[in-house]
Amino acid sequence: MTTTALTTTPSRDTSAAETLLVAGIVLATLTEAIASTVLSLGRGDIIGDTYATPDQFAWLDIGYTALKLIGFMTAPWLMTRINPRSLIVGATLVMGTACGIAAITARLDLLVALRIMQGFSGGILLVGGQTIIFLSLPRSRQPILQALFAMGAVVAPATIAPALQGWLLDNQSWTWIFFSVVPIALTAAGLLLIADSPTPVMTTRTPFDWIGFPLICVTLFCFTYVFSQGSRWDWFEEPRILWLTVIGSAALLTFLGGQLIGKGQGLLDFTLFGSEDFSFAFVVSFVAGAALFGSAYLIPSFAVSVLAFTPTDAGQLLLPSGALFIGALLLAAFLMQTRRIPPIATVPFGILMIMVAMWMLSGSTSQSGADDMMAAILLRGLGLGFLFLSITLIAFSNLDSRNLASGIGLFNTGRQLGGLMGVAGLQTLIDHNIAANVAVLGANITAGLPEVSQRLTTTAAMLMARGMDAADASRAATSLLGRAVTGQATVIAFDTAFNAVALLFVIAAPVLITIKIGLSRYAKMRASRARKVGEDGI
Repeated sequence: MTTTALTTTPSRDTSAAETLLVAGIVLATLTEAIASTVLSLGRGDIIGDTYATPDQFAWLDIGYTALKLIGFMTAPWLMTRINPRSLIVGATLVMGTACGIAAITARLDLLVALRIMQGFSGGILLVGGQTIIFLSLPRSRQPILQALFAMGAVVAPATIAPALQGWLLDNQSWTWIFFSVVPIALTAAGLLLIADSPTPVMTTRTPFDWIGFPLICVTLFCFTYVFSQGSRWDWFEEPRILWLTVIGSAALLTFLGGQLIGKGQGLLDFTLFGSEDFSFAFVVSFVAGAALFGSAYLIPSFAVSVLAFTPTDAGQLLLPSGALFIGALLLAAFLMQTRRIPPIATVPFGILMIMVAMWMLSGSTSQSGADDMMAAILLRGLGLGFLFLSITLIAFSNLDSRNLASGIGLFNTGRQLGGLMGVAGLQTLIDHNIAANVAVLGANITAGLPEVSQRLTTTAAMLMARGMDAADASRAATSLLGRAVTGQATVIAFDTAFNAVALLFVIAAPVLITIKIGLSRYAKMRASRARKVGEDGI
């Protein structure tokens, strides 16, 4: 059994080769950023052109996300069998090809198959690209290099891609979103092909886990379906959601048991959890994913559903925060690389900024505009920049070449699952709160109240002045009042959801601190025990 280690190929111009390599990888991650967010704003347009029901359309999202998670878990094994650069180039070309075909078809079954290809290739290129950057370039420069990688892997899907897609939807069509991936994929593949890349040196290679792989596929598929569709079906009130939860949980427990029995010969590398830093960062990845994906879902949804923003305006709402996101990444990288500040130092600042930003957004109303929300959105960008680079460096800096790719794949899986759980929780919270708020507000709005009668009379008079007869005007006034109540209930529900993201950190922060202390004590006990065994052996 052998694994693949990476060494750097000598080059006559090392600086230029490294620049080409990093630029190619960042552009490759940008293709995944565009493909992963295409449904966020283009949902209505794609449903209209494909004549799909909501249940049929859901498979476009489920297929992409589930296969992306499977790609995260499979990429480390593939990197032991295929030249890492060739693997990333192949994944990038598959992504570009799948997007190109998706742009010229409206067949739903073909689109689902293409989304599956996009998800799997996206998971592979994210893990493979980040692994190559870590292993082929000096560890001393990793803060700035990982900041650059995060621009394509985290900043782009959170800020840049929605703005591009909103503009294309308003001025062209959803097919142009997929078309835009093609030239980027070709450019990325070209840069990677002409750049010097790490040469694989074959050492220990693990066999394919034919039992663990189908089990983890079943687990990830079931959980993806449950988290993405559970809110629509009122969770366990629908037998399908209940059974998929049971099947996914059983498959996960069986997978974990098999991995323990396999003693390092399966998909999951348990040596990763021997690192205190990785174990802590893996737990944090779930919280960070919930904050990133949850807030990225809430802000555009509030803008479109409550403030009636166009797709372009909703997409551009997050764009300014991308500049501060990038600025925070670069500032944190500078402090860590040149001032030798430990990565953990910026985590509290990131958490605090995100909490304050979400609290500020919880005061939004139906009369709010982009200017009213911008301060909070910019603060969110700063917080995410300080948080994500830190946990990346904490997670991977102390891993060796043997288990680095597995660590990156597992960390990304945790972040994605955390995002799915965060969005699912917020969707459920909003749906339930809208219904509850309508009931409470409606109970206090009766025809006998003077204020209600006055509003109905004024509205009916206005409608009659525009040519409507008295009976129709009265019914329309009542309908408009009902819509106003529903609109206000929706505003309150979104404000509650913004507060929920802030409260997530209030609850999570002490839990994470406790976990960090516990891991530190366990690591010290293990080191003390090992030292004692060594002394006894002597």
